[in-house]
This record gives sequence, C-alpha cells and structure tokens, in this order.
Amino acid sequence: MIRKKIKELKTMIPILNDISQIGDLEVNGVSINTKELERGNLFVPLKGQKRDGHEFVEEAFKRGASASLWQKNVPNPPKHLPLIFVDDPLDTLQQLARAYRKELSSLKVVAVTGSNGKTTTKDMVAALLSRKYKVQKTIGNFNNHIGLPLTILHLKKETEIAVLEMGMNHFGEIDFLSKMAEPDAAIITNIGDAHLQELGSREGILKAKLEILNGLKQCGLFIYPGDEPLFLNHKKLVGSQWKKKTFGKSKANDLYVKSVKTGKDGTEFSVNISDEIFQLPIIGEYNVSNAMAAMLIAKEWGITFQEMNRGFSQLKLSKMRMEMMRGINGSTIINDAYNASPTSMKAAIDTIGKLSGFKKKIVLLGDMFELGEREREFHRSVGESIDQNRIHFVFTYGKLAKYIAEGARKNFSAQHVSFFKDQKELLQRLKSMLDEGTLLFLKASRGMRLEKIMEELLEKNA
Repeated sequence: MIRKKIKELKTMIPILNDISQIGDLEVNGVSINTKELERGNLFVPLKGQKRDGHEFVEEAFKRGASASLWQKNVPNPPKHLPLIFVDDPLDTLQQLARAYRKELSSLKVVAVTGSNGKTTTKDMVAALLSRKYKVQKTIGNFNNHIGLPLTILHLKKETEIAVLEMGMNHFGEIDFLSKMAEPDAAIITNIGDAHLQELGSREGILKAKLEILNGLKQCGLFIYPGDEPLFLNHKKLVGSQWKKKTFGKSKANDLYVKSVKTGKDGTEFSVNISDEIFQLPIIGEYNVSNAMAAMLIAKEWGITFQEMNRGFSQLKLSKMRMEMMRGINGSTIINDAYNASPTSMKAAIDTIGKLSGFKKKIVLLGDMFELGEREREFHRSVGESIDQNRIHFVFTYGKLAKYIAEGARKNFSAQHVSFFKDQKELLQRLKSMLDEGTLLFLKASRGMRLEKIMEELLEKNA
C-alpha cells in the first residue's frame, strides 16, 4: 500500500496545501472509515448522505491516524492536529490514486465490468492468475469512484497483477474508473438489463460498459461475450488497436463451451481448446461464461489449463453469490441475494430448478431496482418464467415483488405462490416449511437485504 512522507505526497499531487509543519510525517495507507482505520493511515473525511466524515477526524487520530485531510470551507478544524487542507477530500483521494497507479509502472491491471457476474469473474481471474503471479483484487464490491481509488492505494509494491472490478449506474462512470486504473486487459461479462432506468436501453448499457476501453492500454486485451449481437460490428471495435477475444456457446467464439453438467456440489464443463474437464466449486451454468472470460486472460498470460483447474478448485467467492449454507431442521439455503436483474434472476432460478437431490424447492424473490418504467413488466416476466415442474413454491417479498407472484400464478396453483408484506409472517411460514430435503433460494436487489431474513433461518439460530 502507499507509504510516503507527506512532503512526498505533495510531489505526487501539488494541490496539497499547508504541509510545511507536517511534511516529514509518514502515512501508511489510506482510510475513510475510523472503524477500519489502521495505525499510520491518512484519514480522508468524506461527506455521506447522513454524516460528514469531518465529524470523525479526532476519532481517527485516537485510533492511530498519522494525518487527515480537511476541506477548507468546513469550519472549526481541530487545532494542534496534523491536517492537510484541501478543496475537496474526494477529489484529492482520486488524484492520489491516479498518481500512485502511475508509480506502479510494472503492475498489470485487469478491469472487469458487466451487467451481471463481474464480482464472480473478478474472483475467478484472481484465482487463476494467482497460480503464477502475486495478485490483489478488489475487496468485496469496492468498485465505484470511492472504492476503486481505495483499492489502488492499498496495492502493494510487489503486487504483479491487480484485478479491479468496475461498477456503474450512469454514463461516464466507467470512463472515469478505466482512465484511473489504466488496464492492460478488460473484460465485459455480459450486457443485461440492470440500470435501465438511467441508461434507457440495452444499447445504452453497452455504450456505458464500453467506456472500459477508454483507459485500456494500446494493444491491450479486450474480452467480451461473442454471442451478444450488440457487439457485432460495433464502431468502437472495428479497426481498433486492441487484441480481442470472445467467449460463449457459439463455435464462432475463440473459446466456447462443449459440455456442462451441474450438481449441488458444483459445475463441470469442457471447452473447445483443451481436453481438460474443468471443475467449478459453484453451481450455475451461467458461471461457466464467467469462467471462460477468466480463462482467456489466464491463457494470454501463460497459465496452463491444468493450473487453471487447480485455480478453480481453490476459488473463494465474495459473499452472497450462490452461497450454500445449512438451514434449520437440516434444510439447505442458497443465498444469491447480493444483487439481481431480470436476466440474472431467471438464470439463477433455472439453475436451482435443475439441481437434484431435493424433495422440495422454495424460491424467495424480492424487488429488483433501477428497471425504469417497465419495472412491473420485468418483475411479472420473472414470475412467468418459473417452471412449476422444477420449483415447488414461490414466495415474494417487496412492493415490486408482488408482480413476480402475479406472473407465477399463471403457471402455479394459488397455494404454491405467496406474496408477503410482513417479514415476521414470511419468517413464520418459512420456518414451518424448512426441513431435511428442502432447498430455499434467495435473490433480490441489494437494497432488499434478504440476508437479514436468511440469518433467522440458519442452523445456528435453530
């Protein structure tokens, strides 16, 4: 992580002011949260929706901060503390990250974005490349204009490859992140239907995702789903200087899947350019697409197929991505409640439907956000897509989720579809139904916090 004397920080970004008295102090890393702050950190007070980070500056020093930024127009700076006065702490954080990235001249960066699967793909890329290189990756979902600078500033000097996730809600966000990270390789996992409210159409989503190329180095590697027709002959790709590789189901792709077999313990698949049978310790055919994107990067950078398989076997996914746990009464719970879009929800339910070894399958589905004026239609379509021969009960929770239930009732009898407004009532019903041989699957947009419901159903709480 970044380790500098404050006078060296001023050399990196000249905007720093009033450091003459504290220039010889050293900062070791950067933090925006006093609860996670480590001794020697530079504290960056950011203004949030509810609280202003300047309120916690004194607390930061009590916890071991060596210095703190302070926005010039914020009154009453604490006296006798080593403060660096700046116009905008967030802008300073971002400029510092850009400067530090340029210092890491030998570092290779893989940038990952997409409507769905970017966190899983990031984890897979890191797992495969770690077989040969010293790798760091975005922690959790630190993938925005605050999280990415923090991730960059936590990179170690000896790190050889950084795998950085890039998220977005609006046009221009990935452009900003890509130019900061200066990637050597970029992946777009897919073009789905998330963020339609802001981006208007799938064409708009593609335009926003392709901003990842704006920072990609000349002759860098670009990996994308070749089965997606929106990429075909796109003006940004035709005649471009980047090396391009595609993955998918079609034989026209550089890497395509030949066979897939999924079970409750994982997914087995094969591809066109290897005789190896690959084993993923996670379920879902759609995760094979994420794996192939990661494999293309790994192959380009000298990882053998045998080593890739070993990398997959040691894969550690971020939480709430098809996370399987033991529930009360011997039941099984799969938590995929980190986020959701119509595309990802349908794919996940299809995967659950194909799992064998369970007598009863219950899906608990919540609201999907940022879908624009067609949000009711999208929720209804999810319900209509659920196969009554593979899923036994459909429970929904949330204002929009009632339309999932409405759609499901076209295929299911009334007693097998339930819409809940009250969380206590929902928990009571689930507790009465969970037993050995029952699988409960949860999925919704992050803001629904379905994991809070799940926590009441885990074996430890029985």
